[in-house]
Amino acid sequence: MPEPLENYALIGDCRSAALIGRTGSIDWLCLPRFDSASLFARILGDENHGHWSLNPVGAVECTSRAYEADTFVLTTRWETATGVVDVIDWMPHGNGESDLARRVVGISGEVTMEQVLRIRFDYADAMPWVRQTGTDDTPALTAIAGPDGVVVQGVRFEPIDHAHRAEFVVRAGDTVDTVMTWFPSHKAQRPLQSVDVMLADTRAWWRDWARACTAPGAYDQHVRRSLLVLRALTHESTGGIVAAPTTSLPEDMGGGRNWDYRYVWLRDAALTLESLMIHGYEQEASEWRDWLLRAIAGDPHDVQIMYGLSGERRLEEREVSSLPGYEGSSPVRIGNGAFDQFQGDIFGEVMIALEDARELGVDEDDFSWSLQVKLLDYVVTQLDRHDNGIWEIRGPLRVFTHSRAMLWAAFDRGIRGVREFGLPGPAERWERVRDRLRAEIDERGFDADRGHFVQHYETTEVDASLLQLAQIGFVAYDDPRMTGTVTEIERTLLRDGLPLRYRTESGVDGLAGDEHPFLTCAFWLVEQYARSGRLDDATTLMDRLVGLTNDVGLLSEEYDVEHHRHMGNTPQALSHLSLVRAADAIALAREAS
Repeated sequence: MPEPLENYALIGDCRSAALIGRTGSIDWLCLPRFDSASLFARILGDENHGHWSLNPVGAVECTSRAYEADTFVLTTRWETATGVVDVIDWMPHGNGESDLARRVVGISGEVTMEQVLRIRFDYADAMPWVRQTGTDDTPALTAIAGPDGVVVQGVRFEPIDHAHRAEFVVRAGDTVDTVMTWFPSHKAQRPLQSVDVMLADTRAWWRDWARACTAPGAYDQHVRRSLLVLRALTHESTGGIVAAPTTSLPEDMGGGRNWDYRYVWLRDAALTLESLMIHGYEQEASEWRDWLLRAIAGDPHDVQIMYGLSGERRLEEREVSSLPGYEGSSPVRIGNGAFDQFQGDIFGEVMIALEDARELGVDEDDFSWSLQVKLLDYVVTQLDRHDNGIWEIRGPLRVFTHSRAMLWAAFDRGIRGVREFGLPGPAERWERVRDRLRAEIDERGFDADRGHFVQHYETTEVDASLLQLAQIGFVAYDDPRMTGTVTEIERTLLRDGLPLRYRTESGVDGLAGDEHPFLTCAFWLVEQYARSGRLDDATTLMDRLVGLTNDVGLLSEEYDVEHHRHMGNTPQALSHLSLVRAADAIALAREAS
C-alpha cells in the first residue's frame, strides 16, 4: 500500500520529480519529463506497480528527515539499535541527464541496509528486460522496455520475485552511492559522472536560485519553500509550469474525482509568475512570457486553458487499467479532458500576469503586444458565451460571475497597456466592453437582497472563487458587497473552519461524490481578511494553514479535516503560490497597522 499523501517529500531536477515516502520508498517517478509515463507508480497501487525502497534491515528506533537549506536535497536519518545512517536523495541538476541519486552515509556504529528495486515502465504496463551489466568494481543493472531504459549503478542487485534486491553493511564513515539514469533505449548509455560533483552542483544551483528571493517578512521560511516548489515544478528547458507532478491522487477517497495535473494551466502558470515576480525572479517572468507566446501563437480562436510542457495541444484523457488507483480510488487518468473547455477567466489571469511583467520591466515587442490585442479582439466575440468556470465544471455550462469579472480584468489591463504604457490599441472600444461587463456583473452577479455576489447568474449560491474579485481590483476588499460575500462564504462553505470551493451538493459540477476544503481558497480567505482589516483572523487562519504543511513544508490540493489528511495531487503549485500571496498580504497589513 502507498503511504498517506502527507508522508511524501519531493525531489526534482526542474524537468521531472520523484515522491519519496517516510519509509524510504520512491513511489512515483516519471522520466525524463513530468508528463512521461511512470516507472515507479506504487502511489497509485501497490509495490507491484513499481518502487525503489532504501532503508535499514530490521527494526528502526527513530527516523527524521529534512531538506538541506534552500535545496531539494533530502536527508533522512535512520537510527537503529546498532548504528545511525543518513540517506541523501536528490535528482542531479545541470548535468544534462535524467538521474536520481541515493547516497548512504554511515554516522555511527554499523547498519545493514536493503534496497529493493521494482521497475515497471509505462504506468506499470510494461515488464522490463533486466540484465546485470557493468563490472565487479562498478556493478550495474540495466532495464529496458520499448523506448525506455534505465541503468542503476553503484551496488550489486540480485533478482527476487520480479524485482531486484541489494543488501550491504554501512559503518561509520562509509559512503555507498546508487545512481539511476534514464536513457532512450536505442542510444548508448553515457559513463556515470562523479557523484560528489553531481551533489555539489545540485546544492549550489538551488542555493544560488534561492539567494535571489526577497521574502515578505511574514512566514519567511514557508514562503521560501513555496517559491522553491514553484521553481521545481517549472520545466527549465521549455518554461512550462506544471500544476502538480502527479496524476489521479483523489479529491474524494474511493471516488472518481481523480485528474492528471502534469500539464500547464494558463491560470496556474500566470499566478505562479506573479508570485515569482514579486519576490525577485525577473528572468522567470521573461521565460514564462516566451513560453506563453509560443503556446498560444496562431489563431486566438484556438487558445486552450492548458497545454503540455512544450505547448502540446492534444491532451486527450484516457483511463489506465494497469493501475488501481490510490487506496483503490479509480479510475487513474492520463491526459485531461478539460483541455478543450472554454474558461473565460484565463484571459484575465494571462493579461494580469503580462501587465505585471511590463511593470517589472519586461519589454513588449511587436509580437507579444499584438498577440494580446488579438486575444482581446477574440474575447469580444465570446462575450455572450457560457463557460465551464475556474473549477472546470463538467456539468451544464453557466455564466459564472468569477469568469465575467476576469474578462473585465482582461480588458482593464489591456486599457492600461494603451493608456499607461503608450502601446497601440483600441482603448475606447475596450473601455465600452469593460464598462458593459461591470454593469452586467453588478446587476446579475450580485444578489442585492442577500448582499453578496453569486456563483453564477442562475443561483443564489456563493463560490470561493469570488474572493478573487477584490484581488483583481473589481471591488475593494472592504466594500460591503465583498464583505457580505465573505460572510456568506463563512456561513455556507466552511468545513471545520476551512472553505470548500463550492457546495458539491448543489449539483453544479455534474460529478458524483464530495470533496474536501480547498487549500488555495483558504489562503485567499487569509488574504481577504488581511486586506479588509481583519488581521487577527488572517493570522489565526494562516497559522493553522502553515501547520498543515507536512514535515518538509509541502502542501497538496485539499485537506480532509475529519481524518487530518492531505488530499488531491501533490505538491500543488496553486496551494503554494496562494500561500505566498497570503503571507504578502499579512506582511502589508502589519506594516500598515
